[in-house]
Amino acid sequence: MTGGVYTSAGGGTERAANTPDDPWPVRTVNTKIADWVHRLGQIWVEGQITQISRRPRSRVAFITLRDPAADMSVQVTCSPDLLDRSPVPLSEGSRVVMLGRPTFYTGRATLSLRVSDIRPVGIGELLARIERLRQLLSAEGLFDPRLKRPLPFLPKAVGLISGRASAAQRDVVAVATARWSSVRFEIRDATVQGPAAVPSILPLLAELDAAEHVEVIIIARGGGSVEDLLPFSDETLLRAVSACRTPVISAIGHEPDSPLLDHVADVRAATPTDAAKRAVPDVSAELTAIAELRRRSAHALRNWVHREERGLAGLRARPVLARPLTMIDARADDITRMRSALRRDITRAVDGEQRRIEHLSARLSTLGPAQTLARGYAVVQRLDIDDPHAVSSVDDLPAGARIRIRVADGSAPAVIDTAAVEAKEEQ
Repeated sequence: MTGGVYTSAGGGTERAANTPDDPWPVRTVNTKIADWVHRLGQIWVEGQITQISRRPRSRVAFITLRDPAADMSVQVTCSPDLLDRSPVPLSEGSRVVMLGRPTFYTGRATLSLRVSDIRPVGIGELLARIERLRQLLSAEGLFDPRLKRPLPFLPKAVGLISGRASAAQRDVVAVATARWSSVRFEIRDATVQGPAAVPSILPLLAELDAAEHVEVIIIARGGGSVEDLLPFSDETLLRAVSACRTPVISAIGHEPDSPLLDHVADVRAATPTDAAKRAVPDVSAELTAIAELRRRSAHALRNWVHREERGLAGLRARPVLARPLTMIDARADDITRMRSALRRDITRAVDGEQRRIEHLSARLSTLGPAQTLARGYAVVQRLDIDDPHAVSSVDDLPAGARIRIRVADGSAPAVIDTAAVEAKEEQ
């Protein structure tokens, strides 16, 4: 239907006046919408029951059917007998498949689904769907251990999402407080069962993840059936947990229970009590461990000191350190003997050189001019020249030359006179 043109239920196209001057009345609009809706025929719809309303002596039961993965729902009407004939009792949170026909009520302009068959989704089918989702998320890497964030040793605050006044909440708080009395909790009460669980948990998870002082988040719930734990295998919740920047601990159910949240969370706790133990340290155990480490450190230090003392005692007991003069005393006789031999050799060498000097001195005396002078000879030296020297010829004694005559016991100056020269000539 566009403007003033619409297609009738029979398939023909009719044109109706639809202008500001000639608008359609509400009845016409609702009738045309009803015609289009009724053309859908019967359809199968799958969803989760969030509300069942049965009025006494009423021939109609009202059901709200919600999409488990989106915030969408549709109103369903059926016969109360249809609910009574169900092989499995239907209640809020049940997963079902319905066969019905969409109906548009023109009087109230409301849409509902009039169903004629309701089939509960069995446990086997639910488990199969959870397994398919597990394989999908695993293929995307949401279960990769390398993506798991480590838990802080002493968190500033612990975020806790659980049912209001639930046993899981009490267990987490009691155990954590007993282990560390200064622990601080940011508790958020949420619906943890049924179709309203996921829409209730998601905003609380985002709030705690955005809080700077919250360093770890615990999602806790007690045990239950597969249907009770279905919200914790919801794809929307799993992707929200995977996107958190704060480490998340999954504490859903008991040890045998294993919703997909356990695989996506950074740490899987077997029980809420186990989650409290993982989130905060045990002060008593830590103090005991510190005392044990101090004892072991002191023991190791004492052992090291004793070992070093024994090492020093061993070094001191060695002869070279216990009696350091022993080696010198052992060499004293050798040194004395060597000193005597060295003194003897030096004396012998000095005596030999002394005798050699005496021999050379005697030879020098024999060959020297002193001995010749002692035998009556004299040495004549000319003094009036620049280079005084001994005279060896009368040619070096001209008349008037000044000379010095050296004899054995001294010398005397003299002058060559003419008579001496003449005497030489006469000869």
